[in-house]
Amino acid sequence: MAKAEQGEKAVAAGMMSAPCTPAREPPGKKVYSACSNVGGGGGGGRRAFAEFSSYVVRKAPPLERKVECTLEELCNGCKKEVSHTRDVVTKNGLIVKKEVTQTIRVKPGWRKGATVTLEGMGDERPGCLTGDAVFVVSEKRHKRFKRLGDDLVLRAWVPLVSALTGWSLSFRLLGGEKLRCSFRDEVICPGYVKVVKGGGMPVAGGEKGARGDLRVKFDIVFPENLTGEQREGLAEILRGCT
Repeated sequence: MAKAEQGEKAVAAGMMSAPCTPAREPPGKKVYSACSNVGGGGGGGRRAFAEFSSYVVRKAPPLERKVECTLEELCNGCKKEVSHTRDVVTKNGLIVKKEVTQTIRVKPGWRKGATVTLEGMGDERPGCLTGDAVFVVSEKRHKRFKRLGDDLVLRAWVPLVSALTGWSLSFRLLGGEKLRCSFRDEVICPGYVKVVKGGGMPVAGGEKGARGDLRVKFDIVFPENLTGEQREGLAEILRGCT
């Protein structure tokens, strides 16, 4: 019995004197526990999130520039050379202005407000990722056509005598095609609109070959003065018209 008691004491003493080594946690367990702390709102979770967020590298704000395009360029598509200045960080940490030129591809049918983004081609800021360069399409005013969505509107002024007796109009579309509208056996009334199917802008992102319409709006030009004889003649001619 004495030997047994001595053996038990030796084992107990050995257990007390041996160093305490914590059991290893399986890989990934600490990650999940950290996430659970964040979700639980504990103080340790908030500190972990703050430490993580402090290592997130921010991106410089985007640099926006306008790209002016004519209706012809928006109709046919084009490449635009755009020069602008951007901020660049020197080796000494100073911010200087640099003149750069970018090539912007404008696709047929694009509208005002369409954007082209060039990643990492914008302004630089110390300690930040380089920002993006964003080019916004703007539309120059056309001397003849007005755009409404994918449709084009053309206004034509017709003398009264031509509106009553016959008239023809020739013009070129934005793509260069020549179009002729003739009115021989019909009277052009004020506000009359002739629709030319497929004579408008290409539909960006639509089916191949899809285009809007061309709407020709006619305004009748009345004479400012008439002699008495002219009035009597017109009255006689138009009296029987309905």
